[in-house]
Amino acid sequence: MIKEELNNIIAEGENEKVEFKTSFGNEVIETLVAFSNSTGGKIFIGISDKKEINGVVLKKETIQNWINEIKSKTSPLIIPDVDVLTIDKKQIVIFTMQEYPVKPVSFRGKYYKRIANSNHLISTAEVVNMHLQSFNTSWDYHINNQFNIDHISLDKVQSTIDNLNKQGIKIIEDPYTFLVKNDLVREGLLTNAAFFLFLKNETALTTIELGRFQTDTIIKDSDRTKSDILTQVDQVLEFVKKHINKEVIITDKAQNTQSWQYPLEALREIIMNMIVHRDYRSSSDSIVKIYNHKIEFYNPGRLPDSITVEDLINNKYKSTPRNKLIADFCKSLGLIEKYGSGIRRILEYFNDNNLPNPAFQNISDGFMVTVFDGVPEKLLNEPDNEPDNEPDNEPDNERRREFIIMQLNKNNKISMPKLAKVSGVSISTIKRDIEYLKTMKKIQRIGPDKGGYWKILNNK
Repeated sequence: MIKEELNNIIAEGENEKVEFKTSFGNEVIETLVAFSNSTGGKIFIGISDKKEINGVVLKKETIQNWINEIKSKTSPLIIPDVDVLTIDKKQIVIFTMQEYPVKPVSFRGKYYKRIANSNHLISTAEVVNMHLQSFNTSWDYHINNQFNIDHISLDKVQSTIDNLNKQGIKIIEDPYTFLVKNDLVREGLLTNAAFFLFLKNETALTTIELGRFQTDTIIKDSDRTKSDILTQVDQVLEFVKKHINKEVIITDKAQNTQSWQYPLEALREIIMNMIVHRDYRSSSDSIVKIYNHKIEFYNPGRLPDSITVEDLINNKYKSTPRNKLIADFCKSLGLIEKYGSGIRRILEYFNDNNLPNPAFQNISDGFMVTVFDGVPEKLLNEPDNEPDNEPDNEPDNERRREFIIMQLNKNNKISMPKLAKVSGVSISTIKRDIEYLKTMKKIQRIGPDKGGYWKILNNK
């Protein structure tokens, strides 16, 4: 490395692959461990975090002593490459650490990973995942001694075999042999994948909570599924279909077409991904919340640290299924077309239907997909024909009208559809509330319907 190259690295600053240290110590070893558990990196000893080159004093055995200390405090032991660079008579030591093939590596019994320009402790679940991925396997592949063959339904296995035969995939094995052939049963013992794919009775381990929400706090309908994960795909989709709109589009006098509020193909893809890639070791449940104009699909299990939401949307990532055996089996059933292509298909379905792109985000210990129907924009010039028979003196009405005044105070040009959406009621209800507030001299319309604004007259 030459001086110019070092100056460029210093100018760019610390990041996921670069760290500056003024001296050698435990923090250096911690960072080497974080690099080894991530994608590697370099530590420059003799440079401060203020990007000042201070250098270090090296004696004859200094480097070897540092290496020995690194080896003694890491497990499995790691040995970085070492270079010494002299800049303006100051010595800089460069430790280069490659990604370690068998992860995770620990420092004094603790595990670290590199995120941006800092080190973070790795959770127990992440430690397990790293170890499994190092051996090209996953949690669902392993035997679970809590389950045995009596916990699954061989009739469900036979039904799967029948479906494969109908697809032209010739299966001649009996259900048990079929499970063995597909690695779902090994040495007479049940894998986690076999249990979740073909479980006989309901279990809390697969719980998915389903709800139809009028507002964030008012639930109009709810359900719950605890079935095997293959059955759950249809159960969840049926609940969603029950609570989304289906309209008839008049194309001509001879033929009409039907259109759902959201593309069903995209919803099925989202539900399939939610169920197949769920972290079943988490105590959290999957949750589906259906609102008037959006649906939220929440799933335990965040994106891997190596994949950002932007990577997901732009298809710039390597697919590493959390439940590799389950995903591979669903692929053989034709439920998953290709690893890593689901997000692209979901976006295409929504774009083809002129709907907003879904939102993808890591939340808490899980991942959420939110889909939108774009109705507020569609209703700008459309009448609302929902019946509205609520009496004016209901307490809920008063609280809602106070909320409307608050919204008008925040945005005095807010539209009726937007008010209806944030209030969780119909447009006709909002129109009635606006008239009531005008009559009570609480608000006043200044200017025309288009281009005007609302004035608060008696705002406490």
